[in-house]
Amino acid sequence: MCVSESPHGSSDAGWVVDEGRLEELIVEARTALPFELPALAVRCASALGLGTASLYLVDLQQRLLIPLDEVLDALPVDGSTAGWAYRTLSPRVAAADDGLVVWLPLVDGSERLGVLGVGVASLEEVSLRRGRMLADLLAMLITSKRAYSDWLAARSRTAAMQLPAEMLRAFLPPHTVGSSKCVSTAVLEPAYDIAGDAFDHSVVKNVLHTMILDSMGHDLNAGLTTSVAMAAARNARRGGGDLADVVGSVDQALAQWLPDQFCTGVLCRLDAETGVLRWVNCGHPPPLLIRGERVLAGVLDSPPQPPIGLAGPLAPVARQVHETVLEPGDCVLLYTDGVVEARDADGAEFGLARFTDFIIRSNAAGQRPAEVLRLLIHAVLDYQRDQLRDDVTILLFEWRPQFR
Repeated sequence: MCVSESPHGSSDAGWVVDEGRLEELIVEARTALPFELPALAVRCASALGLGTASLYLVDLQQRLLIPLDEVLDALPVDGSTAGWAYRTLSPRVAAADDGLVVWLPLVDGSERLGVLGVGVASLEEVSLRRGRMLADLLAMLITSKRAYSDWLAARSRTAAMQLPAEMLRAFLPPHTVGSSKCVSTAVLEPAYDIAGDAFDHSVVKNVLHTMILDSMGHDLNAGLTTSVAMAAARNARRGGGDLADVVGSVDQALAQWLPDQFCTGVLCRLDAETGVLRWVNCGHPPPLLIRGERVLAGVLDSPPQPPIGLAGPLAPVARQVHETVLEPGDCVLLYTDGVVEARDADGAEFGLARFTDFIIRSNAAGQRPAEVLRLLIHAVLDYQRDQLRDDVTILLFEWRPQFR
């Protein structure tokens, strides 16, 4: 190899990367099986003049960082150096027996996947740059392979998945999507027993589409209802339908295939160029608009409309689409009623005021939207002692054209 290594296996600016070996490893990565990624990461790190490399993926509830190397122990997201890198999307350095470990976030687009730990002898810009390059490469590999890998899915779980949740999770998008002008992030619980709740979001050119659903019941039928609703919405959206078309397609699909089932929901369409927000509320709690450090009460309220999927005389003649214009930095919050109806041991509800205050305070503290919701869903779970009476789903999107 052409890489000169210190006793710690790290490099400095004067050392040369073995480009031929690195190219071989990248070609190898195309067909590498997911369980082979830890060893591949080590070989890539060596070719880059770095030391050891360790891959960790976050678990479904974002409490633990699970190693892909099965002989290693999990690390807590809260209270560890690796977790700090995950939470803040910033490198973090820790002492190791033979030098230093730099923890780097693994990110695919806007989605946090986990962390990469690489060994270095000392902190130098070239080592950090190569570490970031390796983290970016591995994040893309993980994303491409987890779409078909049961092993990667199983590694991110800490409990048995119930069948309705397994079905519904097959339809869910990444927790976070976005562009330079907008970001949408969502969480849902109970992670392994979800049935009727779901979220969806997608960026199409400069338009952000978001949706939150809450189906009747908490069983396989509820999960099937939500899954059909999501499929119908995507089908209409991908066919070029506008917001009214999308809602109409979901109404028709449920009425045709599951005539005894229905769901409530909110569907939104944000033009990230102009800030124009259009939305339809179908029997669901109204969206909340957060501007600065306060909730603008009632701004996104609208006259009540029937739930989605009602057939016969109960079916709506036409859906009303509402419109407003956001200001830069505005956040829109969608949620299911399980959030505010969570109760403590004395029967007191978590409540809307506590819910919105948590988000406002976290935003003011500089937390990123995905981290705000991670902390919030854990607060809701803690409030109810991890015994949720209903599914809880939260989606938060932000318009930020100033970040161009």
